[in-house]
Amino acid sequence: MIGLAKYLIIIYGGLFAITNPIGAVPVFLSVTHDLGWRERREIARKTSVTVIATLLVFALIGQWIFKFFGSSIDAFSIAGGILLFKMAMEMLSGKLSTVKISSEEELDEDAVTLEEVAIIPLAIPLISGPGAITTVMLYMAGTSTVPEKAVVIASIILIGLTVWLVLCSANRIKAKLGRVGIKVMTRMMGLILTSMAVQMTINGIKGAFGL
Repeated sequence: MIGLAKYLIIIYGGLFAITNPIGAVPVFLSVTHDLGWRERREIARKTSVTVIATLLVFALIGQWIFKFFGSSIDAFSIAGGILLFKMAMEMLSGKLSTVKISSEEELDEDAVTLEEVAIIPLAIPLISGPGAITTVMLYMAGTSTVPEKAVVIASIILIGLTVWLVLCSANRIKAKLGRVGIKVMTRMMGLILTSMAVQMTINGIKGAFGL
């Protein structure tokens, strides 16, 4: 039981660093600045539900994606490590990763309706982007028992709930942390992500070459 609890904390911590919901606060506030509390809360709810659904789908069908494209877990691990490392370097500079969201997606509010904003760009690709999708697929591929798979699923659901809480508290978080504080948090998440990316690449190389 203690082992599963520790596993849950590790996976949740990794996903929190990758999704970086704190870093999404400025974007959320910018696209909802003229909305009331209820509308913001509804967008936060739809964003969190979309994040959960997206990550769950890829976690559950990841093994078939590997088989369909003839890719091995080791090759995917190396590719995922490179992708996460690029994200981490950008986060360490205090910026939102361009792997997750482009400037056009961040600023073009008129391109989508307010309901669509919850899905694009907030949920996808800002929070549950390529890095998060790659990671949950690898997490699930690395499990061998039903309890371990349940822990991965539980971690995804917890991340979705965290996204909802953070976005609902966006104004207070920005007031407490400020723009500088949010950048500091982003850099901290980037540092954690860097170590994850390096370890993911090392594991892939070891597996691929039988080291």
